[in-house]
Amino acid sequence: MLKLNELAPKEGSKKRRRRVGRGISAGQGASCGFGMRGQKSRSGSGTRPGFEGGQMPLYRRIPKLKHFPLVNQKQYTIINIGKLANLAASFEVTLETLMAEGIITTNDGPLKILGNGEINVALTVKAAAFSESAKEKITQAGGSWEVIEA
Repeated sequence: MLKLNELAPKEGSKKRRRRVGRGISAGQGASCGFGMRGQKSRSGSGTRPGFEGGQMPLYRRIPKLKHFPLVNQKQYTIINIGKLANLAASFEVTLETLMAEGIITTNDGPLKILGNGEINVALTVKAAAFSESAKEKITQAGGSWEVIEA
């Protein structure tokens, strides 16, 4: 049975604290292993992470630099509402039907309807995304819009 007065740490788990700056025979005398001079030889914690010696650090330079790509950017096949004006009334607009009609030639991802132009025909539009002005113009023309999952 284990007794409280017999408790001791495991052999070899406790090491002596290194006493620096106590003479040359100790092996870490005078400069204590920190070299001669400079910022890293002084007392204290040194520099914070990201410090570049006074130069504007990278994490503060990044946002104003150009050409950083958006992470997980959604790619849409876009079309303006004005291109749909010459379709027949009650035509169901989807990406597939627009490609079949030849209005869109390439599939760059899910369909997004933008509000540039005018429309007078009542259409049923099914797309992944709509701009606010496109939604208004479709409903004003007597049509309906529906958001479908891409």
